[in-house]
Amino acid sequence: MRCPFCGVDDDRVVDTRTRTDGAEIRRRRLCNQCGRRFITLEGIEQKTLSIIKSDGRRESFDPVKLRRSIEIACKKRPISTDQIDRIVDRVKSDIDSDLVYEIPSMRIGELVIQFLRELDEVAYVRFASVYRNFKDKEEFLKELNEMKDRSSGSPAEPGT
Repeated sequence: MRCPFCGVDDDRVVDTRTRTDGAEIRRRRLCNQCGRRFITLEGIEQKTLSIIKSDGRRESFDPVKLRRSIEIACKKRPISTDQIDRIVDRVKSDIDSDLVYEIPSMRIGELVIQFLRELDEVAYVRFASVYRNFKDKEEFLKELNEMKDRSSGSPAEPGT
């Protein structure tokens, strides 16, 4: 590692500590040339994930944007910010486990719908109505009826 003070590439590690749940290592170093100390951070290089939108455009995955859309669906519901953060973390974890560099936005939407369905039915319906872009009240009612059938334990009718 090149010393930021004198530029010489001759140092030794004095102390090593892990940070952020082991995802990052902090190393305190001592330059053998000028004797000054400096700190370096070592972490896992994250892959750049692209989202393939329904119209074919690609944009970088933005967890802040995902969180904002979930917050809108959960507005005025008894859902804590920690619960929303856990959904975002679960979505990111599922995406990372796929080991891909591009993912359709449909896949992310379905993951969010799945997690919201487990958490709060109203937030789930709000998110699904925007995400699935219901064309009319019939599609909306069909989704509500399917949700009602799932909660009552009776199977949905064939063809619905």
